[in-house]
Amino acid sequence: MSHRILDAGDAALTIEFGAVIDPALLGTVNALDTAIQHLLDAGELPGVIETMPTFRSLTVFFDPLTTERAILLTTLQPLIAAAEHGVPADGRHWRLPVCYEGEAAPDLGEVAHALGIGEAEVVALHSGAEYLVYMLGFLPGFPFMGDLPEKLRLPRRTQPRVRVPAGSVAIATGLTAIYPWESPGGWHLLGRCPVSLFDAHRAAPSLLAAGDRVRFMPVSADQYRAIEAGVRSGEIDPLQWLHAAPSTVENAT
Repeated sequence: MSHRILDAGDAALTIEFGAVIDPALLGTVNALDTAIQHLLDAGELPGVIETMPTFRSLTVFFDPLTTERAILLTTLQPLIAAAEHGVPADGRHWRLPVCYEGEAAPDLGEVAHALGIGEAEVVALHSGAEYLVYMLGFLPGFPFMGDLPEKLRLPRRTQPRVRVPAGSVAIATGLTAIYPWESPGGWHLLGRCPVSLFDAHRAAPSLLAAGDRVRFMPVSADQYRAIEAGVRSGEIDPLQWLHAAPSTVENAT
């Protein structure tokens, strides 16, 4: 695997590993990010402020008054080489509940019509796949997940919405995502997830992380409301959906 180093101003540099969305590239990015974090935790990477991983690259932000680009690259090169030849670590596995009914799924019928299949098949295809979290972005805790089954792939909506409800589960091109907050958006909305994806009071505010794997469990509107109420009251811990079995839905409601 080849890479290139790109300058991002005078206080950051980007290590780019490719030009496509691919699990192997994500594994390399995450491996490098983890190696850098270990050095930061040990105090062995002076001047580095933070890192920002994406689908295919890692940007390293540094203080140019504390370290120099050349010195930083000397330290990073062996880490880059190891990441390119390493075995990607397996992330956490989640089973998140999603309601694919009524007002929670405003685009379900339109998507089914555009694809020439029934609504039940859309739900079965979407909930039957396992998705890899490639990166977080756009909004705090917003997970870009792939890879969407080929049969469900559509371009973004021609007319974006001004307001997409928090928790909306959406698809566009080869990706699926969950909106952690109400915001504008142009993806197709298939359902809604009652689990909070971002909480500033948690040690790790974002529930999901790059490298995690997610499956969706269809739940009824009544189950959705019960889980949502439990999460809001604190009776349901969002972490219970980590490695959750289907019976967890019944236990939560």
